[in-house]
Amino acid sequence: MSTPPRHSLKSLPVTPTGPRAAAQAALGPAVDEPKGAAREGVPSALRADPHQGDGRYPVAWLHIRAPRGAVPTAISTCLCGRDRSAVGHTKVLALIEDHTAHRDACPLRINQEGRQAA
Repeated sequence: MSTPPRHSLKSLPVTPTGPRAAAQAALGPAVDEPKGAAREGVPSALRADPHQGDGRYPVAWLHIRAPRGAVPTAISTCLCGRDRSAVGHTKVLALIEDHTAHRDACPLRINQEGRQAA
């Protein structure tokens, strides 16, 4: 049996025969202020946030899972500490109504200025 002929376009990578030293970086002035990219990067940190909101943020979440042919489940959580869950059609519907009613009663959603003025 003979070895198949090697194609002329294929070649094996050359492996170094011994260890090589890493290239040394040029040392710059250590006392002077930073130059180049580090100095140019600072102004971007001081720019105004382009994604400023209108002051609103999420307080309560309602997560509903209703896969086709399976029993639906729901979880209602709020930053005030309220954490409820339900399994089944009727209980999930009741939790949805309870979650909606909690929006008006949640202590985190009550306007603080209105409480002080009263």
